[in-house]
Amino acid sequence: MTCSSLQTLTLSLIISFSSFTAQAAWQLDNTQSRLSYISIKKGDVAEINHFTTLSGRLDEQGKATLSIQLDSVKTQVDLRDERMRTVLFETSKFSQAQFSAQFDLHKLQQLAVGSMMVLRLEGEFSLHGIQQKMPAELAVSKLSEHRLQVSSYAPLVLDANYFQLAQGVEKLRELAGLPSISMAVPVSFVLIFKAE
Repeated sequence: MTCSSLQTLTLSLIISFSSFTAQAAWQLDNTQSRLSYISIKKGDVAEINHFTTLSGRLDEQGKATLSIQLDSVKTQVDLRDERMRTVLFETSKFSQAQFSAQFDLHKLQQLAVGSMMVLRLEGEFSLHGIQQKMPAELAVSKLSEHRLQVSSYAPLVLDANYFQLAQGVEKLRELAGLPSISMAVPVSFVLIFKAE
């Protein structure tokens, strides 16, 4: 290897390392992100709902956090939104849900722009004052040097029974005059992070 080639390689490595170091922390872009869930009533009637206000960060140590403002729930029916906030989530006492997980920074560092990898990890989901361990399959794509996409490779399934929400679901069922509302809720998301 010539001296010139060695200098070029060294400079390239320094630039790559500096770029990764400078962008080691990532901030969620709420305007480009979406978290949705499916509620199932009457046995087989499915409705897609979502939250409009999310915040999150992937820090320099690989710790990722996602916070969901439960007041921002949107079901396309104003009365139902209000019942979700007051009867189910009880947002006056529990304003947020949160998911946290630890990412492998070495794997993220190896991810090239335009490529995607699947990560299987165990996170922790906090809802209604209850914390539960939760396995997750995530698809991570590096859209550019400054944009990272994290999405659900497989939906997360939340069970209302695990978060002491069964009574609230039953109350919603009574108020709406429905024969049933499923306790299991599939959740999917697409999250865009920008380099800080």
